[in-house]
Amino acid sequence: MPAAEKSCFLVLGIETSCDDTAAAIVRRSEDGGCEILSNEVWTEHDDHAAYGGIVPEIAARSHVERIDATVRRAVTKSGITFDELDAVAATAGPGLVGGVMVGLTTAKALCLAHGLRLVPINHLEGHALSAGMTEDAAFPYLLLLISGGHTQLLWVAGPGQYRRMGTTIDDAAGESFDKTAKLLGLGQPGGPRIQEAAVGGCTDRFKFPKPLEKRAGCDFSFSGMKTAVREAAEGLIGPTGQDIADLAASFQYAAARHLAQRTANAMNMVETTETAPRLVVAGGVAANVAIKQMLQELCTEKSWRLIVPPPKYCTDNGAMIAWAGAARLAAGITLPAEQAFAMAPRARWPLAMPPDGGKIGGGRKGPKA
Repeated sequence: MPAAEKSCFLVLGIETSCDDTAAAIVRRSEDGGCEILSNEVWTEHDDHAAYGGIVPEIAARSHVERIDATVRRAVTKSGITFDELDAVAATAGPGLVGGVMVGLTTAKALCLAHGLRLVPINHLEGHALSAGMTEDAAFPYLLLLISGGHTQLLWVAGPGQYRRMGTTIDDAAGESFDKTAKLLGLGQPGGPRIQEAAVGGCTDRFKFPKPLEKRAGCDFSFSGMKTAVREAAEGLIGPTGQDIADLAASFQYAAARHLAQRTANAMNMVETTETAPRLVVAGGVAANVAIKQMLQELCTEKSWRLIVPPPKYCTDNGAMIAWAGAARLAAGITLPAEQAFAMAPRARWPLAMPPDGGKIGGGRKGPKA
């Protein structure tokens, strides 16, 4: 696509890939700065509490019930009108396809009603570019993307320019936190519950494994760690509050150590002449304090700069989708209108393929994200 004729854009972003219904309006200035005019997120964990995790059908129904009000609030709080918008950006995947369908269909309807451009966005690109909303995150940088469904290391050269360096070969980091929290009876969402329970816990009481320690590269694995936590919990007779705290702290430490070790491998593989290369950490799990602390120690040791968006922009939100849409508009890499409106919701949509044509994360329905 040719370069964009202008670089200042007002974009409405819609995000419905999981259980959060989110909408936001972002302004990208001529100099590439970001102004978040509104950022509405409707979260209702109680809808799923009885099931111990997110139920796709319930999430999709909730999006249908809440999307109109969420978009309306985002527009009202921004102080602008639809006539002032340049485009609507919406998550088109990957995610729970029922939820993605609600957000993408809503975006298409708004574009048709108001004569706006539609920018379908890969949810992972929203996370990948989110640091630029609040920080000076100049390209290129190494990205550690850690969320409920994704754990990846990517080299980010700019919007639409990604090279995958590593990914999980089984479970994602966030999934392991959720399932560990459920096992320990802590409730959901798992990440914050584990962090809370770990306060006052002993990080070295339980010796959990170091996954892939002897394997080169920077892929991840969390399934064995989850099994080890379950075995340790089942070995306790009438576990006390301190036992739970120690289990949570030991698991959290082991997960942070694994993420840091594999990220260190990626740092060693990156060829850069910069005096202070950048590591960006994004996704919901990036809000974990213990993980951020260990990654900060790693960056200090290697003379890298650590960039982590504020917690509200680590978890799923509409602002990161609007920002990714504005970035694509500014770079002139959006789809023609016919292709954008023809795009169907995607449960799987890799942001970047595995290195060397590998098939990590493949399946009957194609590569995982």
